[in-house]
Amino acid sequence: MADYKSLESNQLGIADGMIDWVRVVDKNNIVLYVNKKMQEDLKENLVGKKCYDVLCRNDRCDFCISSITLESGSIMRKQQKFGDRTFMIVSSPLYGNDGEIQGSVEVFRDITNEVLLSEEINKKNKKMSEDIKFAKNMQERMLPPKGTYNGMRIDYLYESSESLSGDYFDVFEIDEDNTGIYICDVVGHGVTASLLTIFVRQSLRTIAKGNTNLNKVMRELHKTFLSLNLDYDKYFSVFFGIYNKNTHEFKYVNAGHNSVPVLIRDDSIKTLMLKGYPIANIFDNVDYTVEKVTLKVGDKILLYTDGITEATNSQGVQFGFDNLIQTLSAEGNILKNIKESLNNFSTDHKDDYAVLLAEII
Repeated sequence: MADYKSLESNQLGIADGMIDWVRVVDKNNIVLYVNKKMQEDLKENLVGKKCYDVLCRNDRCDFCISSITLESGSIMRKQQKFGDRTFMIVSSPLYGNDGEIQGSVEVFRDITNEVLLSEEINKKNKKMSEDIKFAKNMQERMLPPKGTYNGMRIDYLYESSESLSGDYFDVFEIDEDNTGIYICDVVGHGVTASLLTIFVRQSLRTIAKGNTNLNKVMRELHKTFLSLNLDYDKYFSVFFGIYNKNTHEFKYVNAGHNSVPVLIRDDSIKTLMLKGYPIANIFDNVDYTVEKVTLKVGDKILLYTDGITEATNSQGVQFGFDNLIQTLSAEGNILKNIKESLNNFSTDHKDDYAVLLAEII
């Protein structure tokens, strides 16, 4: 068996100045050397004892990195608890003058604080994940039920790239004759974007209640948003329309929504192109142009967000508006066709998307 005196002092002298624990063990698990820091902290003479004594064990570790180092010369690492402290242990070979492995040098670095911090972060991340999961569930539950609203049959697709979406839509009663319908796209993703979708939902439902003046509604929505005093990089676009079940008139306004809605009538497709300012605090006063179209039974209005047209495939090519129109021209269920076409085109959607289909019945 080798002993401490046979180990060259210049090989181990530097270890006495280290704040980490350092020791050398031989092939029989006997401690040949312990540095000053380890000796002072443990307050006992460990030289000549079994290496696992310091770990308060009765036998060698199930995963003994020193043995592997001594046999193969490999540098090994493992994490080990010692009482209420946690160490990262690195085992390296110590060579003698003859080139043979004489022992295994083990360095114990105290990582207790790092482990405790990691555990605390994991707890907080778990709590945050649970909160986001709850918020996502609430956001989806606040979507309008699929079904019939004052002469319109509503169906939709809704997907979020992250846990929370910045795309949203709603259908709600303005009065007994008029129904509001909108789709919005909040810049960004995640919690901030999702909170703004709730702002849009609650604000529009309140402002538009009993009010069919679209320009006035949008001006008030813009004014309400300005009162939040958010940063300039927080904004959203919205396309908002009102359908009257008696006159079958659909009035609509566009606040910066660049995903052009379409009217599907028999075998024809017409875009409801209209420009307007997004809801942002870079504009003090805004006015919006209002257009209208008379609908008939069987007509369908499709609203969507740019997560559809800007979805990219593996070559970086976007799905595009032309692909959407081609999909709408195909026979079968419109929403099912859009979803299948999009999934076939791009297997990895990196953006939220929403599609709202209103059919006049």
